[in-house]
This record gives sequence, C-alpha cells and structure tokens, in this order.
Amino acid sequence: MQRSKIYTRRGDDGSTALIGSERVSKADPRIEAYGTVDELNSFLGLAGAFIDRSAPAEIAEILSSVQADLFTIGAVLACPDDDQRYANAITKQHVDRLEQWIDRMDADMPPLKTFILPGGTPLAALLHVARSVCRRAERHVAELAKSATVPQAVLAYLNRLSDLLFVLARYANHAAGRSEHEWPGIER
Repeated sequence: MQRSKIYTRRGDDGSTALIGSERVSKADPRIEAYGTVDELNSFLGLAGAFIDRSAPAEIAEILSSVQADLFTIGAVLACPDDDQRYANAITKQHVDRLEQWIDRMDADMPPLKTFILPGGTPLAALLHVARSVCRRAERHVAELAKSATVPQAVLAYLNRLSDLLFVLARYANHAAGRSEHEWPGIER
C-alpha cells in the first residue's frame, strides 16, 4: 500500500478547501475563525504538557474534553452554509458542562476582590494565554456570524470557555499554593 503524502500543493495559490470541497481564500473569515480555534486547541495541548503533581488531575480531564469539543467546533466552522452536517454537534449541554466545571472550581477558591494579572505557575500562565486566544477566537467567530451561519451554541461555548480557562488558571495556582498577583489599579 502506497502511503499518501502530507502535502497536496492545492493550497499553493492561497486557497483551501472547506468540508465538502468548496475552495475559499485562506484569508476568508471562516478560515480565520476555525484557524484561531485550532490555535486555541494547540495552546491547550501545550498547557496540558505543563500539568504536574501540584495540579489537580481533573484539569487534565477537562482540557482533554475541551480539546475534543474545539475540534468539533472547527468542523462546524469548516462547513459552508449549505452543508449543515455538524450544525448541532455543539449544544447547550456542552455549555452547561463548562458552567458546572466553573461553579465547582470557583467554589473552592477565595473570591476575587480585584483584577488579577495573568501568571503564576507555568500551567496557570499558559491557561491565561489560552484564555486570551479564546477571546480572539470568539471575536473571529462573532465576525463570521455576521455573514455566515454559526450555531448560537458555538458562540456561547467560546464565551463560557474563556471564563472556564480563567477559573482553571486560578485553580491551578490555588492548588500549587501560588498567590495571585493583584492589579494595583481599580477595585472591582
């Protein structure tokens, strides 16, 4: 059996294929949206590589689950409007699960009194980076939604995911006994 090559050369002209073979520019808003979701997924993989014994095991489980969801979101976004095969792949139940994780972890930590600066343990710092990439992905998907069909659950998921990543970063610092660096500016 002959092994297929990883490169096809079809994108050498600056185009790429959506699911279903329709070709669009690599600068298309749809590509920007799912490309940023892919970048976020990669940062979560990097964050997972920094999970050590001081981090609760559930963080690895959560990241793995979220990475699978992000891959699904990429598939949703990679379908042109006339191909809705993955339109219901992310649902309110996915968003509810994120909220349950947020509520459970947030209950174990001291309440916030001021804004905090990103940082702490390497894991927490990477989760903060992932949070900011998530916000960018959310902006690109919201922009795409102005001109294409984007399921509401996808937008809600990305919005809630950035909250989860913030709480996970705090949770990782808390579990490692690292104090958070408060912003000396305006109180909440």
